[in-house]
Amino acid sequence: MATRWGLCGAGKISHDFSVAMKTLPAEDHQIAAIASRSIESAKEFAKRHHIPKVYGNYEELARDPDIDIVYLGVLHTEHWKVGLLFLKAGKNVLCEKPFAMNSRQVKDLVEASKTNNVFLMEAIWSRCFPVHAEVRKLLAEETVGEVKLVKAYFGSPQLHIPRSVEKELGGGALLDIGVYCLQFVLMVFNGERPESIQATGVLLDSGVDETVVVVMKFSRKRMALCAFSIAAPFPNDAVISGTKGSIKVLGPMHCPTTLVVNDNKREYPLPEPCLPLNFTNSTGLRYEAEEVRQCLLKGLKESPRMPLAESILLTELMDEIRKQVGVVFIDDRK
Repeated sequence: MATRWGLCGAGKISHDFSVAMKTLPAEDHQIAAIASRSIESAKEFAKRHHIPKVYGNYEELARDPDIDIVYLGVLHTEHWKVGLLFLKAGKNVLCEKPFAMNSRQVKDLVEASKTNNVFLMEAIWSRCFPVHAEVRKLLAEETVGEVKLVKAYFGSPQLHIPRSVEKELGGGALLDIGVYCLQFVLMVFNGERPESIQATGVLLDSGVDETVVVVMKFSRKRMALCAFSIAAPFPNDAVISGTKGSIKVLGPMHCPTTLVVNDNKREYPLPEPCLPLNFTNSTGLRYEAEEVRQCLLKGLKESPRMPLAESILLTELMDEIRKQVGVVFIDDRK
């Protein structure tokens, strides 16, 4: 039976997610409903993507008995409140990154999923890409020996985008793109908490981070370096340097199709989209949709590729980075 999806939010990422879904077998995945705070935008979205049910608020979607999982594609500032709405209604949830605005909110979501015995996953789509699966395999086989340094860079000029620069919209480089660099480091080090973390950065006049550099030290003399910016383009790649060689994930490292292992290049092409996309390589969202389906079929309440404990750690690291750089959101004061 097909996994029946409900989309929460009719924005750009929900569009790309819907396009990605069309690259999967219809007997496995079906978008059954779309909910938006504007019934007009929900209707327009449904028409474009051939979605049978339309809701003008999130509560109606939460009450729909024919939905197996809700995909949360709203602004990050809404994730906590809207996520709790669906979890408390007994709905499985795939929540776009960042999971929430801080670790307190993330812990609330995790607790609600456990209390209501439902599946919950942070949509770090990178974790579900074939390239990332291959990286994990190579690390397990110690192909490059003992890892000594992980570097991850992500820079994307976004100063013209309101949600990237405005504090009330949860702006800043860290929550939007830096999260990808940090999750990569945690994946390489198997969700281990770093021994120390040092962050420095520059802020925009709005009080959100524009460019940040983070250095982390892990056990057994291993290091990580991340740099991310919403002001300039970076190589957007990630490099794992070990005692016997290196693994390089070519840009875009957050949705990669090319891996270089000790100068040996491997390609993992994506299917072509049936409609124009808003973001790079978005048909790769198909991998996280399929990961969710497999988890639900196995009766799992979280994904082994992006465990909830790792999402909590990831947000705790982001809390610490924001503290060191000096970014405070209204959600931090509640």
